[in-house]
Amino acid sequence: KHSVLTIKSLISNLPGPDETSADAARTRQMSLTKPPGSLGKLEEIVTWLAAWQGKHPPTLNSAQTIVFAANHGVAANGVSAYPTEVTAQMVANFNDGGAAINALTSNSLAKLSVVPISIDIPTKDFTRDAAMSTGELERALDIGASAIPDDTDILLLGEMGIGNTTSAAALACALFGGKASDWVGLGTGVNADGLKRKSQAVETALTLHNNALNDPLDALRRVGGRELAAITGATLQARQRRIPVLLDGFVSTAAASVLFAYDENALDHCLVSHLSSESGHSRLLSKICKSPLLDLEMRLGEASGAAVALSIVRAALMAHMEMATFAVAGVDGQSEGV
Repeated sequence: KHSVLTIKSLISNLPGPDETSADAARTRQMSLTKPPGSLGKLEEIVTWLAAWQGKHPPTLNSAQTIVFAANHGVAANGVSAYPTEVTAQMVANFNDGGAAINALTSNSLAKLSVVPISIDIPTKDFTRDAAMSTGELERALDIGASAIPDDTDILLLGEMGIGNTTSAAALACALFGGKASDWVGLGTGVNADGLKRKSQAVETALTLHNNALNDPLDALRRVGGRELAAITGATLQARQRRIPVLLDGFVSTAAASVLFAYDENALDHCLVSHLSSESGHSRLLSKICKSPLLDLEMRLGEASGAAVALSIVRAALMAHMEMATFAVAGVDGQSEGV
């Protein structure tokens, strides 16, 4: 089991990329029947896959989507357009195959597992208290770390939890500074009053927890949630096991950013799948120096953006593996001295 101290020691000893595998990917790209670099980001994606899987060619035989679900005490402050009962109802919908993520993982050939974490017990309202005890934080981190199947070769991380964009906004604000209004967005579609309540909740929490938020894991404990902590734990575990990660939107990225706050290279094994239309996401991506693969104006969560982005990653690998080399195709390579 991972204590907070163990987690910190893992973060300070992160494995790096396998440059030999990355070089092998680059070498093959230079021999394919196309001008060098002409597939742009698709080429970078394959190099990234090879570097973090530690092998060339990389594989996408076992893409695993995990949706962590939990409830938030802060929802009692009227920060969401939906009641907290919806979290459990949506988990049932995932399990029945009826949600967007079911359709999208089916389309991109990813497996889906749904991990509810104490849904019947919301975290404490972080405007009045720390959201979680140290034990609850450690358990959620552990649930995330142990949820990844053995054969996973790429991991898609998503969440479900009424109130969790408020939690993500508070966490991002704690990690990267600024005002509550910089980070708070419409979430599930709150009205102007709801948006004001969200900002107020984040401001109240930041004032209450104040200097205790300087430590990123303590910030996660105080203003995060169980599903956010599980994403943090899963992202760290994936790094240890050389599994590339596709993060989803604002909540998923905020949770993973806890690791970045300790080490700026901690998310090198992650791609951000898409730019959420949740207003804090673009600000967060600039803080962690990441560009999203897609911008489809999505803001659903559930790993829905990651599932769509997986199709792009598959296209990148297919081009890399299925294209002929100049030698095989009998096509002349680039002229000398050009």
